[in-house]
Amino acid sequence: MTATGTQTTSRRMRIVFIGTGDIGVPTLRSLQQSREHELVGVVTQPDKVAGRSQTLTAPPIKVALSGSTIPILQPDRIKNADAVEQIRDWKPDVIVVIAYGQILPRAVLELPRIACLNLHASLLPRHRGAAPIQAAIATGDRETGITVIYMDEGLDTGDVLLQSHIDILPNETGGSLHNRLAKIAPQSLSDALQQLTSENPARTSQNSALATYAPKLERENGRIDWDESVDVIERKIRAFNPWPGAFTEISAEAATAQKLKIFSTTVIDRTKQIPGEILNGGEGKLLIGTHDGVLSLDEVQLEGKRRMTASEFLRGFPRSFQLRRS
Repeated sequence: MTATGTQTTSRRMRIVFIGTGDIGVPTLRSLQQSREHELVGVVTQPDKVAGRSQTLTAPPIKVALSGSTIPILQPDRIKNADAVEQIRDWKPDVIVVIAYGQILPRAVLELPRIACLNLHASLLPRHRGAAPIQAAIATGDRETGITVIYMDEGLDTGDVLLQSHIDILPNETGGSLHNRLAKIAPQSLSDALQQLTSENPARTSQNSALATYAPKLERENGRIDWDESVDVIERKIRAFNPWPGAFTEISAEAATAQKLKIFSTTVIDRTKQIPGEILNGGEGKLLIGTHDGVLSLDEVQLEGKRRMTASEFLRGFPRSFQLRRS
């Protein structure tokens, strides 16, 4: 099938991979090792300064290609004419996109002979946007997966080629679900490429009436609202581990408020409490009330300190502290 819908005559395809984040690394490696298709070029984001030392750091996709002879393109903007021409010179049959971080313009979408595919980490049309993994956990979904779509100019609105489903585990974190989805993505792509060589590859329009959105997350999105229900807070803490990180603010007497990151919690009671009140849970227990239950904080990290258990935290911090509620 060509980009306009005609059947392809060649099974072996020239692939251009476009991606930036860790979730795309297993898929990139599967394309490198493929005997059925040829990886002819890779596009990723430019190196950026990162960390407290502000060290210039390559994106994970570039790091994964270390020692490889596959050409890498790192444009500031993929819509730039030079970037478009470079991709055109690679003569792609298929462009594969996963977690790139820029919107592809029509000029790029029209380059491949067969299709431009996006691997999205949700069951579209649910959780379109930049943070579908966190959204799936935070909203209490029971399953998620990888959706392979034919890209168009909308935000994750293209027709669906296939979907791969996995259950969301009861103790799932954003990090663990990210890693599980990364592992199944290569097989999803392999199945999708196989379908593209068939006479009538699947193509199903999304029902936009069922669409939900998962916008890009910032650090402030991790602030806990203790007026929310105990289950919503518990899911948010798991969903935002490790990014953007769930946190609250605490203060002891007249001291300046400090951020307390929360990595894991347990719901231990379903009784009504004063939201945000620190409860007496006995030695080594850090219990916080909500309007419909009690959370036991399990692992925390005070700003400037290491990650530790709640018991370790309580041994080193004044017991007369309070949570600051916005």
